Amino acid sequence: MDSETVTAGTRAARKDDHLRLAVTQQREPAARNDFDDVEIVHHALDGIDVGDVDLATRVGDRTWPVPLYINAMTGGTANAERVNRALAIAARETGAPIASGSLSLALDDPWTAQSFRVIRDENPRGVVLANLGADRGPEDAARAVDLLEADALQIHLNAVQETIMREGSRDFGSWAGRIERIVAASPVPVIVKEVGFGLSRRTLRRLSGLGVRVADVSGTGGTSFARIEDARRGGYAFFDGYGQSAACCLLDAPGDGPALLASGGVRSPLDVVRSLALGARAAGVAGPFLAVAVDGGADAVVEDVRAWISQTAELLALLGTPTPAAAAGVDLLLRGRVREFCELRGIDPGAFSRRGDGTPAAAVAPIRKGRTA
Repeated sequence: MDSETVTAGTRAARKDDHLRLAVTQQREPAARNDFDDVEIVHHALDGIDVGDVDLATRVGDRTWPVPLYINAMTGGTANAERVNRALAIAARETGAPIASGSLSLALDDPWTAQSFRVIRDENPRGVVLANLGADRGPEDAARAVDLLEADALQIHLNAVQETIMREGSRDFGSWAGRIERIVAASPVPVIVKEVGFGLSRRTLRRLSGLGVRVADVSGTGGTSFARIEDARRGGYAFFDGYGQSAACCLLDAPGDGPALLASGGVRSPLDVVRSLALGARAAGVAGPFLAVAVDGGADAVVEDVRAWISQTAELLALLGTPTPAAAAGVDLLLRGRVREFCELRGIDPGAFSRRGDGTPAAAVAPIRKGRTA
């Protein structure tokens, strides 16, 4: 079955499959990932008052109220609409930005649009990101933005997922040109993101050349679409673990590339702060909030997101970092796989342990990485 013969019913069923399999992964025992190899050096007298922490963070040309966002998940079915409603209510009540699932289905099959539109209906004044694949063009991008009255547009890169899907596309050669045209025509900022396999240094530099100013590295370690698609098709289990983690992608990123967001394997507020310490402006969470939405509904997600935001502020205060940006100056010990990655990519892991040199993190400028590709 090729992508041209996929029916609306097949695509909707696929959305429910994705939802079910993603939740199943979240219910598995917590797994170690590369964030565990990023150790923050504790300086016991660097702390500040929690009330002195300002969580606002600059992303592109807009300030987000918190350095945490509810990342793209789902849409297109009744089950997905219930999840999106719970997530949107949580975004409204906490101020966290929220991204929709891919709107391609809504553009092709308007009867599914309300399952996505609920994100804006329930969250009329919040920061909302529309989401679309890199196989679409500027006109579709504008329609996606209009549907959600979106503040920004995520363009997702999912070549690995498409390769594993029986009904997926295998035509990736036009993606760069399409992204460039979308960026040039979009009325809102464009954020390019992976779907869990990471953005390399070379890719980030290429995106910068296409006019992209913000990118979500979206690495391995969280919900695995390789596993999800293999569960639907079989025969592609060897793709599990393919790609690079968010932690490694942040370390690998060029200093002159797009501003960075981090997602993929963000399991706790500590991982949010680790992401900020590695240079991200904000961290995206999907799977953990999805499981809460499915099991407990809107009230449970509101409580959970509030706890993440509160605990992120507490961690920043503990580190003496009054803003998310200041976290990029904390001392880090890079161990294990992350250290090995740095050494193989020509990055000095030891430099991150000396960023503070005894100075509180709030006064330290982050290391700028201007390495060659």
